[in-house]
Amino acid sequence: MMPFVALDGLVAPVDRANIDTDAILPKQFMTSISRTGFGPNLFDEHRYLDRGEPGQDASRRVINPGFSLNQPRYSGASILLTRRNFGCGSSREHAPWALIDYGFRAIIAPSFADIFYGNCFKNGLLPVCLPESVIDILFDAVDQTPGYRLDIDLVSQTVTDSHGEAWSFEVDAARKESLINGLDDIAITLTKADKIHRYEEIRRTQEPWLF
Repeated sequence: MMPFVALDGLVAPVDRANIDTDAILPKQFMTSISRTGFGPNLFDEHRYLDRGEPGQDASRRVINPGFSLNQPRYSGASILLTRRNFGCGSSREHAPWALIDYGFRAIIAPSFADIFYGNCFKNGLLPVCLPESVIDILFDAVDQTPGYRLDIDLVSQTVTDSHGEAWSFEVDAARKESLINGLDDIAITLTKADKIHRYEEIRRTQEPWLF
């Protein structure tokens, strides 16, 4: 998993509340567990005017010019700004996979659905909760400032704009450490590999019939 320590990134807005995981990645694209290749179908029903199907060449599809991510000013954005309860609905990990594959490394919102929030940390994506009043300020700034960027520092748990205005966010200490070190659940388990092997050898000696 890619570590997350700090990010200076372009911000792209999706000004909607209660975006569920089927809107983030529609179910027909959940044909693989490879974690890659889902970016072209992120927000598929909003980005395109035709119905998407697995295997389509996204470059040949009809683009929705009214959707924010299709606007050239947001090309290359790595920070998604959105509204409350982002990631509600089903618990599919494909949703954070699609966001990461598209190029996002962080999401800023007033709140997230619990399972989606946890899945973000497990896949190297940082979800940042800020008060709705701050979110409103950021949406205004993004709208009025082409190329609007933010600096997100996970170590200090701050979001800072180009004028030096900073906002703090909370994050669980264990999740923070795992993300900074790029450790998913499997990698965390493997840090205990020596102890696991010693335990197996003791059991092999004490209870050989199990082996």
